Amino acid sequence: MDELTWEGDKMENLYNKQVEAGLYHGQNPHHIQQKKPRHSSFKMAIMWWPLLLLFHLFTKLCDFSIYRYLLDSYANNISPVSRPATMSANSGLTNQPNFIFIMTDDQDLHMNSIDYQPAVQKHFAAEGSFYSRHYCTISICCPSRVSLLTGKAAHNTNVTDVSLPYGGYTKFVTEGWNEQYLPVWLQEAGYHTYYTGKLMNGHSTATYNQPYPKGWTGTNFLIDPGTYVYYNSTTQRDQEEPQQNPGEYSTDIIASSAVGFLNDALVREAPFFLGVAPVGPHAETLHAEDGGVAFYDPVPADRHKHLYPDLKVPRTPNFNPDVYSGGGFIRSLEKQNETVVSYNDGFYRARIQALQAVDDLIESIVGWLDEHPDIRENTYLIYTTDNGYHIGQHRLPPGKTCNLETDINIPFFVRGPGVEKGKTVSYATTHTDIVPTLFKLAGIPLRDDFDGEPIPVTTDMQDTSPRSSEHVNVEFWGPAIFEGIHTPNGSALVPSPGLTGMMGPNNTWKSVRLIDDHHDLTYTVWCSNEHELYDMKNDPYQMDNLLAEGRVQPLEVSGYDINRLVSRIDALLLTLKACVGSTCTRPWGALHPKGDVKNLKDAMHKHFDHFYMGKQKKVTFSGCADGYLPWLEGPLESEPYMDSFGRMARRARWEDMT
Repeated sequence: MDELTWEGDKMENLYNKQVEAGLYHGQNPHHIQQKKPRHSSFKMAIMWWPLLLLFHLFTKLCDFSIYRYLLDSYANNISPVSRPATMSANSGLTNQPNFIFIMTDDQDLHMNSIDYQPAVQKHFAAEGSFYSRHYCTISICCPSRVSLLTGKAAHNTNVTDVSLPYGGYTKFVTEGWNEQYLPVWLQEAGYHTYYTGKLMNGHSTATYNQPYPKGWTGTNFLIDPGTYVYYNSTTQRDQEEPQQNPGEYSTDIIASSAVGFLNDALVREAPFFLGVAPVGPHAETLHAEDGGVAFYDPVPADRHKHLYPDLKVPRTPNFNPDVYSGGGFIRSLEKQNETVVSYNDGFYRARIQALQAVDDLIESIVGWLDEHPDIRENTYLIYTTDNGYHIGQHRLPPGKTCNLETDINIPFFVRGPGVEKGKTVSYATTHTDIVPTLFKLAGIPLRDDFDGEPIPVTTDMQDTSPRSSEHVNVEFWGPAIFEGIHTPNGSALVPSPGLTGMMGPNNTWKSVRLIDDHHDLTYTVWCSNEHELYDMKNDPYQMDNLLAEGRVQPLEVSGYDINRLVSRIDALLLTLKACVGSTCTRPWGALHPKGDVKNLKDAMHKHFDHFYMGKQKKVTFSGCADGYLPWLEGPLESEPYMDSFGRMARRARWEDMT
């Protein structure tokens, strides 16, 4: 008896018994769905592997690249029809694009530095898309770079400073991120990975091999103590000994290395990632033996030092204002005198001059791509920086680390296949979104622990996954850092390599930016429990803190009652304060598990007033620390909305009813 006949007899007997029991009334047993016989996975493997082996031998003889494409897709556990294949000279018919990631150091957006970079304008603004509301999530070098490379907020990396005990390369390693960051993941997906320039602070002649940074095919790092010495940098290639480069301009060394790595990638049968990280326009920084650090003017290449002789810091309304502004220590700063203002103008001019060599670097990379058009057509180029910068705004000396738009809103450009040319994108994006974006473009499955989400940089991505987030979470711990040779209140300092007095008062704060067509808001809670709120539509220079002590509060902001509004934003900030994964990208969902509140406008419904204004916990601190110490940060998560019966209001799920 064959298997099908046996199954039919069994169904017939089952039907007769069910009729006798009164369960069926004349129903034909053939209408009962019959189970089809299935072969086991082992039998299937035995049946198909001989055919696959023959096909493999045939394709090896024919060098049949589509077969390699299918194998690559299977190896990456991704359907080959889930993304288009594009031609590339270095990888034949491949489903994975190449990436060239250029990141400057401390470049501003709000002092118009991009206006003085014709190469950025030509090759990125005109040939790609500009994201005008792109933000770093912590406004200082090393923590920002670690967040970018891991796709995680600084409170989750626990790398929150540029040096120990709270930051630096050694902290990056001890927290386990050397095994879990972008180049490691890309290599697992079949990429060759290269990096030239600054990786992060604390990566030095003492730590460069303790251990070596993992995940790189080829490297030529700038390392301390010579990372920021423009004409005598310290470099360290692959696993060789560090070397000094007297008389050679740092950015030119990085440009040469970048082109060399492109030539190396050309001969390999794999897609590639190239990170290019010059230090311009960062201040020239010298390290003393006693641990002191001095920040001087950036040093341009000799060929550029004559440019823009009369250039000055833009005189925006927040530049050295007559009336104090800002929150925290910023409110106590005195107006700068003419000596300090003149020095700051020279510092700004040196930054713009230093960026000209970055433009030359861009030209050399794009020039190489133009010589290899098939690779160019399958390569995404990104241009950004680690954090922003201020000079004179709100009476501040040169520096970063603040909760100001100058420090956190930064340049971000993307060009490549499917990216619209000449477009300006105005929705909010962050550095924690960059790695998820590269994963999406490369067809790599997203990690559940990413604190960011893919940016829809291509038209296809915009059609299938339009951006819906309105918020940006920004945080900082520790002292403010002042650069240049003048203290914040105007007195000159002796410019010596042993300067240690440039650390300002504690500057710990949590902030959230809310941006959509209806509102544009900045809300901050300092570790002193001081609050700031700015209506950026009407006050883009952050001159009027609506929650300042002694100020008469307006009745409404963005058409909302100010007290009702603050209750919602504070709850949002509390939700983001220690968020992980999807809570960071969809915080309203954590507050309203039912899914009926997706943005601030939804949350402003009067039905939720009692929840937000009466029951919800508030963002508070019990102390000001130099690093992330959760026990000093008050409540670390918000309460979810409960229905009128005291139950968590959430969307009904099938598993809850079975």
